[in-house]
Amino acid sequence: MAYPTVVMVSSVSRALRTVDASWSTPQLLEALHSALTGEGPALSTTKLPIEFVDQKIALVVTTSGSTGSPKSVALSAKALITNARATHKYLGATIGERWSLLLPTTHIAGLNVLVRAIELGTAPLTVTSKADYTAIVPTQLHRALNGNEVMLTHLQSCRAVLVGGGPLDSDLRAAAESSGIKVVTTYGMTETCGGVVYDGAPLDGVSIKIIDGRVAISGPQLALGYLDSEMPMQDGFFITNDLGEFVDGKLQILGRGDDQIISGGAKISLSAIDNYLQSEFAHPEIVAFAKRDTEWGEKLCIATTQPLTLDQIAPKLKAKFGNHASPKELINVTSIPYLALGKPDRKQLANDNA
Repeated sequence: MAYPTVVMVSSVSRALRTVDASWSTPQLLEALHSALTGEGPALSTTKLPIEFVDQKIALVVTTSGSTGSPKSVALSAKALITNARATHKYLGATIGERWSLLLPTTHIAGLNVLVRAIELGTAPLTVTSKADYTAIVPTQLHRALNGNEVMLTHLQSCRAVLVGGGPLDSDLRAAAESSGIKVVTTYGMTETCGGVVYDGAPLDGVSIKIIDGRVAISGPQLALGYLDSEMPMQDGFFITNDLGEFVDGKLQILGRGDDQIISGGAKISLSAIDNYLQSEFAHPEIVAFAKRDTEWGEKLCIATTQPLTLDQIAPKLKAKFGNHASPKELINVTSIPYLALGKPDRKQLANDNA
């Protein structure tokens, strides 16, 4: 189901309020609670050119603009609460237990922590307090095991640590578990109210299958739609951009079906990086690719035949796309490998420079 902007404006029944970056966590928690109960306006993580939305919508989360085309995802209170309750059922969480908030609330993962806290009747804690549960990205886990003692102590004290937002290196997971951290890997996206597959298995009420090589998801956690375009659906299943397969009954993600990577929990479009750098330096042979990395999950790398340096490229990308788009490695090559249709062979670049 999609909700084009023009339809929403003509069938107004609920005000839309933009989350103020200056709000404290208690203020955001109160506003979110009101949005979920219907007592207050729906919330949006970014400023949108509309003031009203369909009454079913409680939250609008706009995905990262660095992927090329940002999408504003409309989520219902029912979907958000259903996902929180399914998570708590999986974890065995009970009323009165506490979550810590270690992720930004501009993204669904951080907002999910607030919804879960509301469901348990508690307020979220910080990294300096002892919590029962928390959610982080692989980069935070890596840093906890490599010098961030405050984070390490916090994670070790939790009954479960949800790790999502990108691929988790198997060695990093093993090191975390050896240190006493109870890791649960999660898979999902904004369109599914965040993680709906835990340690390779779907949460209660969620179905997953592979359609044409891509992961497809159905369940009550699915978004109502995008504000300005159609969600890719087939027979009630949301078709993701992730390639996957089942191994021993567990879902394994093989990579992206497009050119998007997730580094440190943030999405980056490789073609957007290509186009920008090629324009800035007026040369076609500057290509972005990704390498698997223990700290970042996937790290952004640049290959070029030009005599460029990381110091020349990194500031431009950070200014254009944000800090998460700062490349971790620049490799000068004699030639760029290309596929038959003229697209850069990013897989070969990664393999040749592993």
